[in-house]
Amino acid sequence: MKNILVVGGAGYIGSNTVRVLEIKGYSPIVYDNLSKGHKKAVRGIPFIKGDLGDKKKLKTVFSKFKIDAVMHFAAFTEVGESVITPAKYYENNVAKVLNLLDAMVESGINYFVFSSTAATFGEPVKELIDETHPQNPINPYGRTKLMVENILKDYDHSYGLKSVCLRYFNACGASPDGKTGESHDPETHLIPLVFQAALGKRESIKVFGNDYPTPDGTAVRDYIHVNDLASAHILALEKMAKENKSAWYNLGSGSGYSVKEIIETVKEVTGLDFKVENAPRRAGDPAVLVADSAKAKQDLKWEPQFNLKEIIKTVAKWERKRKY
Repeated sequence: MKNILVVGGAGYIGSNTVRVLEIKGYSPIVYDNLSKGHKKAVRGIPFIKGDLGDKKKLKTVFSKFKIDAVMHFAAFTEVGESVITPAKYYENNVAKVLNLLDAMVESGINYFVFSSTAATFGEPVKELIDETHPQNPINPYGRTKLMVENILKDYDHSYGLKSVCLRYFNACGASPDGKTGESHDPETHLIPLVFQAALGKRESIKVFGNDYPTPDGTAVRDYIHVNDLASAHILALEKMAKENKSAWYNLGSGSGYSVKEIIETVKEVTGLDFKVENAPRRAGDPAVLVADSAKAKQDLKWEPQFNLKEIIKTVAKWERKRKY
């Protein structure tokens, strides 16, 4: 197990995982159409510009690079956009994944690591969300991810294709060397938006809802550093290959931080002050969303390494050095 095709590998989480794969002695190969990713993020790594809809190209890449396993980071991920243009999401996040899986089956590649999401759970029925929590997604994005999780169960049963589904909570942070980090256009994630306010790139940061039943009234989320996610991908791949079994894991820090705590931590780390505006709650935003990652910790011997302050420090370094 050495040659890993990372589809969507030029994007935020994919590019960080590529770097960690390299450090761990693997040979990552990036396959990305660059609709969201940045080629600069994977400089020095074998790169193929291609679309997941191109089965012929995928099979050529599988053969040329003697691919042992595939990691998938090529989804569209914006909840709001998925509500407005669901067809775009079903095509990219489901139909094209089917194409990729069929190419894998036809090429005899049996190991697949899938980036899933906490959005498959929908409205939480308990504060700590473990793998037994009901999956009732409330938007097209979450539904596309759950569809693929179910497709993978069928592909395991019928074709022997083994998979690990990793359900992220709030991915954040940047590589500790400051070389890779979040660069979305438009940006929708809280921590980079707060940094934009701190650096004067936007007038203020809006807090959507300050009347939640939480200690400070703002929504609480589980923030997990992108390198901790990358480590989980590699540990999950290794366990799957060793045991030849499919699995599902929730990935978070297990700690919840409020929007206000994020803002205050950015102010503390950067020494910068900025305007904060209160706005009404957004529809469908739960008060608290925190992972129970006990299963991943037990099965994979995985432990998140970055606390909130350390996460914010990596983002500050990225913002100082960013090249894309």
